[in-house]
Amino acid sequence: MTTKDSTAVKKETVKQEKDLQILWENYLKNTPGRYKIIDTYMAFVVMMGVIQFVYCFIIGKEPWATFLAGFISCVGTFVLVANLRIQSNTSNMKEFPKITPERSFADFFVCSVLLYLYVISFIG
Repeated sequence: MTTKDSTAVKKETVKQEKDLQILWENYLKNTPGRYKIIDTYMAFVVMMGVIQFVYCFIIGKEPWATFLAGFISCVGTFVLVANLRIQSNTSNMKEFPKITPERSFADFFVCSVLLYLYVISFIG
């Protein structure tokens, strides 16, 4: 790698860091608190899925159905929460004109109950 290449890489890295900092500051300033809570829950669900995945390959796959049930639970919960966040966001009302925030929460609740009943039955 030449000096010009390393300088270009450093400049690009600094620009990316600055862009991420601007993105983070705008997120903190412009995002309502309830969406931050939903985003935190989504990050927690992703972290739990990664922990289960890593645990499965480090420790072993012996309770395979249990791993699948837990991992499916994480993925399904993430998808349902993402849908809740999208549908309850007031700026998306024109895309979902007939879905109120209360309806989206009811959909989330019913689908979550169905998901967890499936997960419990899958564990066996």
